[in-house]
Amino acid sequence: MAETLVFPGTVEWSGENPGISLKEAPDGPFTTLASFFRVVLSPHGRGHALVLMQSPQEASPPEGRANLCLTDNEQLARWLVAEYVSHFGAWRGLPGLQGLTYRRLDEVTSSGDAITSYAETVRAGDLTVRLEWSGLGRPFCFALAPAQSATGLHHMPSLFVGCDAATVTVNGTRRPGAPIPREIAGQRISTAMLAFSETWIRA
Repeated sequence: MAETLVFPGTVEWSGENPGISLKEAPDGPFTTLASFFRVVLSPHGRGHALVLMQSPQEASPPEGRANLCLTDNEQLARWLVAEYVSHFGAWRGLPGLQGLTYRRLDEVTSSGDAITSYAETVRAGDLTVRLEWSGLGRPFCFALAPAQSATGLHHMPSLFVGCDAATVTVNGTRRPGAPIPREIAGQRISTAMLAFSETWIRA
C-alpha cells in the first residue's frame, strides 16, 4: 500500500484561484492583473472575490481605470488580499493595492469545459468583468513546500492548467496585453492559468 501523505499544519482556505496577468511586452510592466477566488472553506466563511488591477502602478487612478475588488463576502476578500494576494509575485509591493475599491458583486457565472476553454463572468451593478482562458494545456497536480509558496508560510497542494491565451474584458472593452510564458513545478505555463482544488495550509 502506498504511503499516505498528510500535510502538517492548519488548513486556512480551500477553493479555486484562477488568474490572468497581462503585459504588452515580455520585459514591460503588467498592464492588467486579475485574481479570482471561489472559496469553499475559510475562517471567514465561503465566498467569491475578483481582485482586478487596471492600473497596477497607481494608488489613485481615475474611475475608468480603477483598481477593484468585487466580492460577496468583504471580510473574506480583505483577508485574502492582505494575507495572500499582496504576497503573489506580480502583485507584491504594487501601489495599486493601497487604493483598492471594494464593491458588492451581484452575480458570478462560470462557463466552458476547462479542457479547451474556460471563463468567469462577474457582475457588480453596472460593471461586468469577464475573464477568459483558451488554448488550455494538460492539467497537472503539485504541492509547493512553504519556502517555495507565495507567502513563504504555506503548503499549497493545487491542480493547475496552463493556457496559451487569456483576456480580461471590462464592460465590453478588452484590456491591453497578453500573458507571457513562465514555469512552475517544472511545467511550462504562462502568467494566466486555472488553479483548481487549491488549498493553503499554514505550516
